[in-house]
Amino acid sequence: MATGLLLAGCSGAAGGGTAAPASSKGASTTDSGTRSSPTPTPSATGLDFTSDPGRAPKTSAAAERLARAVAAVPVNWGPGFVKRTPYESAPGFWPVLDADCVWQREPQPATVLATLTRYSELPAESGKGPIRVAAVVTVHRTVNEADWEMSETLEEALRCPDQQLRQDERITGLTSQGSDFGTLGNLAAEDMLTEGGKYYSDELGGPYSYYWMQSRLGPVTVAAVGKGSEGRSVDEVSAALQQGAGAMISRVKSELEATE
Repeated sequence: MATGLLLAGCSGAAGGGTAAPASSKGASTTDSGTRSSPTPTPSATGLDFTSDPGRAPKTSAAAERLARAVAAVPVNWGPGFVKRTPYESAPGFWPVLDADCVWQREPQPATVLATLTRYSELPAESGKGPIRVAAVVTVHRTVNEADWEMSETLEEALRCPDQQLRQDERITGLTSQGSDFGTLGNLAAEDMLTEGGKYYSDELGGPYSYYWMQSRLGPVTVAAVGKGSEGRSVDEVSAALQQGAGAMISRVKSELEATE
């Protein structure tokens, strides 16, 4: 994975992403029938992936199977990571950032076939707090809708640089950076974004590192989320995200790639 991209997108503000069951990061639910398509941009060549539209899920059941196959499990983040409780998000719900910059859970829109979040952590030890991570997989009905999720996630940081994740967690100074394949170190996905901010928790204190790294391949988006704590370095959180994100991108390619 592109270490330079992750750090460039996040180090200036200490971090990106959320692993809260009530506020996993996501896009807004704007009705696709009332908006125009994003302006297309020239695609870079060289990505070792060609999507087969015939392999993309067409039903919610197929999309849920793909999401479960792709979403990172504890071992994917690195040695010592374990499941958190709850381990998985409730099905059928979608995170929405409201007008007050507070994350809410709402029924997922018709444009989304399935979305799943899994929560893991590296437990506190030897005077260091935990590293908490989340894997978010969203399967859209179309590539265009997946593009909109990427675009809207970038815009959310501009609209709400300070966000309430849930009652006892918040982030401040959030910044976003997007990159098509071949730009800013993105050599893994058709589109990628990173976010960084400062994380505060009633339980753990703060400010600590907070990272969000999201990628798109075909109609599927995957996000790796990381939150630091006392004694945990930026490099530790970054390394976990690179491993988790890399595992998920590889699995999406296996699920959707065209075969000879």
